[in-house]
Amino acid sequence: MSADCIFCKIAKGDIPSKKIYEDDELIAFHDIHPITRVHFLIVPKVHIESLGSCETQHQVLLGKTLLLAPKLAREQGLAGFRTMINTGREGGQEVFHLHVHVFGGGDSLPKV
Repeated sequence: MSADCIFCKIAKGDIPSKKIYEDDELIAFHDIHPITRVHFLIVPKVHIESLGSCETQHQVLLGKTLLLAPKLAREQGLAGFRTMINTGREGGQEVFHLHVHVFGGGDSLPKV
């Protein structure tokens, strides 16, 4: 964990969140600035700066993260959803701790 990382602090329980899931490796919580009716993040508890920093040793954790997304989306009432991983400053990443956005619910999603 990184002492100055907001997601590490949330994972440790030092900063409160609207948590929807937690186990030994992952935590999921609602985004504080949702862009749709449902918008949550899935965050590994181990500090990994970005998807670009992942290595072979993270393969199982990445798979677990992606498999958790549809389960939690259904639990949050979403029939369909979008996932997004911003990677690096030029990729729109603002918090430099790997996280997956899961969002949906409503007609506000642009077609891509």
